Amino acid sequence: MKLRNLLLLVVSLLSFYSLKSQIEEPVTWSFESKQLSDNKYELQFIADIDEGWHMYSQYLADGGPIPTTFIFTPNDNYQLIDSVVEPKSHSAFDENFQVDVAYFDGKTVFKQLIKVDANTTIEGEIEFMVCDDAKCLPPELIPFKFDLKQGKNTVFGSNNKANNLPPIEDNIVKNDSQVLTPVSWTYESKSLGDDQYELIFRASIDEGWHLYSQHISLEDGPATAFKFEESDDYQLEASPVEDPKNFHNAFDPMFETKLGYFENEAVFRQKVNLKKTNAKVKGYLTYMVCDDQKCLSPEDVEFSFDLGKVTEINESVGAGSSSSNIVNKSLLSIFVIAFLSGLAALLTPCVFPMIPMTVSFFTKQSKTKAAGIRNAIFYGLSIIIIYVFLGSIVTLFVPSDTINEIATGVGMNIFFFLLLIVFAVSFLGAFEITLPSSWINKADQASDRGGLIGIFFMGLVLALVSFSCTGPIVGSILVESATRGGIVPVVGMLGFSSALALPFGLFAAFPGWMNSLPKSGGWLNTVKVVLGFLELAFAFKFLSNADLVLQLHWLEREVFLAIWIAIFGILAIYLFGGIRMPHDSPLEQLSVGRTLLGIVTVAFVIYLIPGLWGAPLKLISGFPPPMTYSESPNGIGKTSGRSGIGDHDEGQHPGPQGLAVFHDYDEGVIYAKKVGKPILLDFTGHACVNCRKMEEKVWGEPGVIGKLRNELVIISLYVDDKRDLPLEEQKEVMIGSKTKKLRTIGNKWSYLQATRYKTNTQPYYVMLDTDGKDLDNGSADYEHHGNVADFSNWLKKGLKSFKDK
Repeated sequence: MKLRNLLLLVVSLLSFYSLKSQIEEPVTWSFESKQLSDNKYELQFIADIDEGWHMYSQYLADGGPIPTTFIFTPNDNYQLIDSVVEPKSHSAFDENFQVDVAYFDGKTVFKQLIKVDANTTIEGEIEFMVCDDAKCLPPELIPFKFDLKQGKNTVFGSNNKANNLPPIEDNIVKNDSQVLTPVSWTYESKSLGDDQYELIFRASIDEGWHLYSQHISLEDGPATAFKFEESDDYQLEASPVEDPKNFHNAFDPMFETKLGYFENEAVFRQKVNLKKTNAKVKGYLTYMVCDDQKCLSPEDVEFSFDLGKVTEINESVGAGSSSSNIVNKSLLSIFVIAFLSGLAALLTPCVFPMIPMTVSFFTKQSKTKAAGIRNAIFYGLSIIIIYVFLGSIVTLFVPSDTINEIATGVGMNIFFFLLLIVFAVSFLGAFEITLPSSWINKADQASDRGGLIGIFFMGLVLALVSFSCTGPIVGSILVESATRGGIVPVVGMLGFSSALALPFGLFAAFPGWMNSLPKSGGWLNTVKVVLGFLELAFAFKFLSNADLVLQLHWLEREVFLAIWIAIFGILAIYLFGGIRMPHDSPLEQLSVGRTLLGIVTVAFVIYLIPGLWGAPLKLISGFPPPMTYSESPNGIGKTSGRSGIGDHDEGQHPGPQGLAVFHDYDEGVIYAKKVGKPILLDFTGHACVNCRKMEEKVWGEPGVIGKLRNELVIISLYVDDKRDLPLEEQKEVMIGSKTKKLRTIGNKWSYLQATRYKTNTQPYYVMLDTDGKDLDNGSADYEHHGNVADFSNWLKKGLKSFKDK
């Protein structure tokens, strides 16, 4: 305690003992008990605090006042369930102690759940301290006593289970804990007139973390969700709308697929129509955050709006990758892909023959070599300007609030699927996509003006004439760019047009290089057909997105891979001359390039085939549906039955690698005691990618799988299990100075992890003895034990600790 605070306390004590006639008692205590079941009670400690005074929370930082403390006299006839739950406190700067404190005023009720084995008396003391704005009274000890009689009511729960979290020695998340809170929320409401309001939910996200969109196709994914309490006082308009300002739709390294997420700040807006003059809108939101290495447990945050006046609630809570580096990588990747696409467009029948013709024109018509080079360079710049302008139109005129719909909406994904099918069929030779001839004629006439203006229109003529070859490629780039939003369409067109314009400047500067160019011929149409096959394969990604969102299971992983195997298999046959397309020339012999490309295609098909049997196919990760979205999630020929689980092992479930696992803590501990084996406590999540990596790459390996199968009882607790807890288990608990409502099974296990182990990242492993006490080998996680050797050694140390007990 700081010297100043100590002196203040001493002065208060001296004042108290010297002025006995002026003793103040600003707090009156009363005690009540409420029977919840045959052997479970709720003890209520009720403090009536006089106006102008305040009493302090149980959870205070060092250097402040004495916290309220509940001291229970030990008794073998009862067991405390968790710690004393206090109501929501106020937080403010305390003038007496010169620190921020959590305190209560008015009527305050503390609650303690307790389990009794027989009729018993619960006794103890409460230590507390009260202050007003000018002084503090010395700490007091108030005795309490409850006479409890075990009732005859029906026992709650099934199989006489405790249905509660295990006893925890230290239930407070301390400042030095590993519980991360990278997101803080603020709320406000804005009147729109005519009894309509806009509710604004604003998330401030720490650098390096990201929070996910509401619209995510992954089943059991990390999507943000809003839950509003039903009321006749208001009506919601649709669902919350996401501000696209900081939205990105890009490859997520944690989930190994493309997802929508926010960085730095996320804003959600919900319109509400009032049916009464004043209304309170209450509910909670669920969200999840990740960085590049890990994801945190899903968090629930309560909100409340008193409409009729602007309300702002500042509540710092948190627990959801992308930093600016990810965004830069995303822009770089789209530029590189677009640039390579531009190089491919150069090798099509509509563009390649134009290179020598155009360069020859500039070199012959220019008075000097320098002028020819200058004109050719401006011609190339004109091409870039034209295509970048096209990308700018997409950026400016695609409404910003529809970017997320473009990225995740069913309608847009189906539209893009059909559009790319049309492009693919065109490239394969069924028809040509051309622009109106009047456009080409007008541009050609303008090119006759001469000077820089004429050169610019020559670039426009090239863009229009070559549209039948470049249009599908440009369209594909714009489709992909539109799903990402922002300036990505501009970057995409910059990459494409730079590749398209590059040879005109280079060959104008070095005309001798043109002698090394291959002659035009049937190979140009081969390039066009190959691009058609690629367009066709890419189209099914958008159809897969729509199927995932609707959860129709029409295009599951096996079906998707079968389609790709068929597409690239036919492409291989085409490259080796097995089939011909409408505009192909007779193939007398295979060129070296065509043969090499055919070999690569065959190898790719062979690589895809094991995916039907459950191979991960990391080279194309993010394109096929995830492993969980398949006819056989464990792979064809592998059953999901419970390997090694006998009929007597109730409560066990099939787990990773065919292992038997428990999903309930109490059941697992009871079983471990029955069979005399230590426990592997596994805090995991359905949407935890690192958890799956551990289970797939480490758990099934020699040196690990044997120990897990034969020497341990596995309890896997899913912190993102969204199933509701039984009503009798839904309650408010304290984590540090924050009140949290346990609503779901995932909330329950997340709370256990945060309070007992002071961390909220997954996977997180702990080994316990048959009484549920931690063994001496510490904890394990993906970062420090993500390989077979380290995890195996950690298991060995825990097993040795168990045997030595």
